[in-house]
Amino acid sequence: MSGIVPAVSMACPPERGRSSQALRVCHVLPGPADSSNMIFAKNQILALSEAGVECRSVFLQSRTSPVVIVREVARLRRELAQFRPDLIHAHYGTVTAAVCALVSRFPLVITYRGSDLNPGPGLFSLRSGVGILLSQCAALRASRMMCVSTQLKNRLWWRKRFVAVVPSGVDLQRFRPMAKVAARLRMGWSPEEKVVVFNAGFDAIRKRLDLAEAAIRMARQWCGDIRFEVLDGSETQERMPFYLNAADCLLMTSDREGSPNMVKEAIACNLPVVSVDVGDVKERLANVRPSRIVGRDPVEIGRALADVLQRPERSNGYEVIQDVSSENVAERVMAVYREAVRNMC
Repeated sequence: MSGIVPAVSMACPPERGRSSQALRVCHVLPGPADSSNMIFAKNQILALSEAGVECRSVFLQSRTSPVVIVREVARLRRELAQFRPDLIHAHYGTVTAAVCALVSRFPLVITYRGSDLNPGPGLFSLRSGVGILLSQCAALRASRMMCVSTQLKNRLWWRKRFVAVVPSGVDLQRFRPMAKVAARLRMGWSPEEKVVVFNAGFDAIRKRLDLAEAAIRMARQWCGDIRFEVLDGSETQERMPFYLNAADCLLMTSDREGSPNMVKEAIACNLPVVSVDVGDVKERLANVRPSRIVGRDPVEIGRALADVLQRPERSNGYEVIQDVSSENVAERVMAVYREAVRNMC
């Protein structure tokens, strides 16, 4: 069936009415299964499967077409009737969470990840507002909720006592320090270049590529030529560790974020980060040296970049990122699942 990933189990499914640590969870995600979108949620599902949760993933094919949404609601109901999960986990707010809230009375866990609660800019403000309203309404039905940052939790209008702050995890087997020279050879970059990586993703406006470019122009005045590598969301997970180990700095200038995985992955690769105070970045960088939290001013950002680039050294990030490893986060998510199931008993 289109949009459904079969169940993956590392343990026998629990029998109804019998206490067991094993859980059956139906994960509902927006977008096609083969897209790089929501990769952090897909990685979390894999970590949960490896920890013993029986997982089945359902991907909603549209969040904008009423006809497709009605068809997806019927499809999800059929899937739930067949799989009979202990709970449903909506990995995003807006239409995804709203659909999950409507389809059944199974315990519902919602993870809010950023733009489902953060307001959108300009022309997107109306659509963003409708999405936020759906996110807030779905919270009334949820048994438990997770927000990837405290800032995001504070945007909820109600039921905050049912919210756990759980950032997306990082695969520390993949994202780890490696020799910079070897990484640059893999990327085809010169050993002498000063390299700054910037993640524009699928939304360069919200990520403030314009501010990043202005900061790079300022930094060049103090430290000479800089290779500015802008990622557009099409890079594979296999290639990303080489970007982060080959670069000298990660730059983040976003207007809004939840808990940006790129920052956590850079920290895990011992890559210094220069970032504005957005999402949970300030918390993540609290004990990472060298790294900088800066204001939204191109001159201030440029000076911080120049300082990091002129004294190239790796950070101590891998030492301090262990608490958000995929395995540790999976344990925290399972604790939320158990609370959600107990809440419905």
